[in-house]
Amino acid sequence: MPFRKHLGALLLGLAAAFGAAQAQQPTRIVVPFAAGGGTDQYARLLASELTQHGLQVIVENKPGASGIVAADYVARSRPDGQTLLMSSLSTLATNSVMYDKLPYDPVKSFAPVTQIAYQPTIVVARMDLPYKNIKEMVAYAKANPGKINRGSPGASILTNLAPMAFENMAGISTTHIPFNGDSPGLQALLGGQIDIQGTSITGPQQHIRAGKMRVLGVMGDKRLPQVPEAPTFKEQGYDIEALLWYGLSAPAATPKDVVERLNRTVNQVLADPAFINRARASGMEPRGGTPDEFAKYVQAESARWIPLLQRLELPKQAQ
Repeated sequence: MPFRKHLGALLLGLAAAFGAAQAQQPTRIVVPFAAGGGTDQYARLLASELTQHGLQVIVENKPGASGIVAADYVARSRPDGQTLLMSSLSTLATNSVMYDKLPYDPVKSFAPVTQIAYQPTIVVARMDLPYKNIKEMVAYAKANPGKINRGSPGASILTNLAPMAFENMAGISTTHIPFNGDSPGLQALLGGQIDIQGTSITGPQQHIRAGKMRVLGVMGDKRLPQVPEAPTFKEQGYDIEALLWYGLSAPAATPKDVVERLNRTVNQVLADPAFINRARASGMEPRGGTPDEFAKYVQAESARWIPLLQRLELPKQAQ
């Protein structure tokens, strides 16, 4: 009996220690792109603020295949609320059109936690090119077919899809060169390997301020305060808008109470005026909401972009 009592006490102690160790494990936000890009920068800003609010959070970068590598990793992770995907249109919708077969289900593999931000797509260019805005770029592309190399963070990322939809509208084509995230593409642009890139203001902002890049156009309903001189696409005669959006998604079997707890904590940060100011300075507009609201938003965006991609009859990408 004494031995059994000691063994029972030991097992209870080990279980308590294991539970305490689990509780001390940081929550990971898995970003589908290389470090340094706009999405990564915002994820790190949010992680830092969440940590100050008592939820220890770290950012883990898993770039590759337009977010498939990261999405599959999170989908297979333990559904305990400690591994979250920095999700977007590509991971939750358009990858299903752009790739033959996915290792995860964009709808069934995840539980929505909350939307966290949005910002318009923009197109940036090298400073030495003979065009200074989208209208001039279209004229150049028509006079010089195949001469423009366009970078993007990945084939099914909105910052590729929106410029591609625009090119179809304008009757031009560029040579698409995908990268594993925004930052590698911007570095290629700085190095002269590509001419333009679909992106957001967050990643290239420092290079624009340094006079190394210019914004050709903004796919939003108004000009950006960071680059007030850059006209919107609509101002240049092209009726197209494309908002990049970001959210947090957990593995599908994550308990509802865990999702709701994460949602409350994240939304507290998103509503903090100091955080909002820091986010806007980087070019992001914080946006939260309930898990159900995020799910409905994803459905609406899927209904908008998936039929458009299907009409374009794009070749399937290899993973």
